[in-house]
Amino acid sequence: MAAMTQYQTIAADDTVARTGAIKLYGADAFVGMRKAGRLAAEILDALADVIRPGVTTEAIDGVVFDMTVAAGASPATLNYRGYTHSSCVSINHVVCHGIPGPKALKDGDIVNVDVTPLLDGWHGDSNRTYLVGDVALKARRLVEVTHECLMVGIAAARPGGRLGDIGAAIQRHAERHRYGVVRDFCGHGVGRLFHDAPEVVHVGKPGTGPELKPGMIFTIEPMINIGRPDVKILDDGWTAVTRDRSLSAQFEHSIAITETGAEIFTLSPRGLDVPHLPGPARA
Repeated sequence: MAAMTQYQTIAADDTVARTGAIKLYGADAFVGMRKAGRLAAEILDALADVIRPGVTTEAIDGVVFDMTVAAGASPATLNYRGYTHSSCVSINHVVCHGIPGPKALKDGDIVNVDVTPLLDGWHGDSNRTYLVGDVALKARRLVEVTHECLMVGIAAARPGGRLGDIGAAIQRHAERHRYGVVRDFCGHGVGRLFHDAPEVVHVGKPGTGPELKPGMIFTIEPMINIGRPDVKILDDGWTAVTRDRSLSAQFEHSIAITETGAEIFTLSPRGLDVPHLPGPARA
């Protein structure tokens, strides 16, 4: 018999610890997450004006650090389990957790930047994939569909539904375009803790998994590959790449289940969530 899912109602003054239970937050958490999520979105918006050919990934990370600290927050990734940067910057076939450094972006690259400012005790976790210069049509299409995967997943996040509904919606949309959905990484509970229950897998079967209840707060962050879904971790212990060297894209929002649907905490104030696909693309 499958284990029964445990839920934990969190009051405003409760000390929050990782217990394995799915936390149900109240109105105070929504206020905190809106502020942290907006800061994450503002940082990602600012990067839209920074990312271009010739810019290094460590320069991008510097912008993330400066904006985070200037807002009175701290980068949750900095010194997290030995990680020494304020963001993850993942280019082309890097699936996630790319380490910032002296590598410069090139015309035609796609690059994902993942940020998590910790503001007043709340984690605003979000990422976007950006187009660098003149990007080939197949890469642009991957980025566009990956964003669509995120949004169909969010549309499936409704009270009374099941966690598997989210993964099923994402998998169905990605595989309709013959893309691979990465299984090795998943979304997660977020709030006072950076990573918490539940695990939000981006594949699944409708009607399976824990029930979605108002007050649940978690990320949805599908990683979609042009090729097979398989990944490997490089010797640095962080960088995940596609095994077949195919391109990979990712988008992430932090959301909460409400009485009527889902609230997205990390929407762009400038309307830059959707990938911008200006001008003609290379075939």
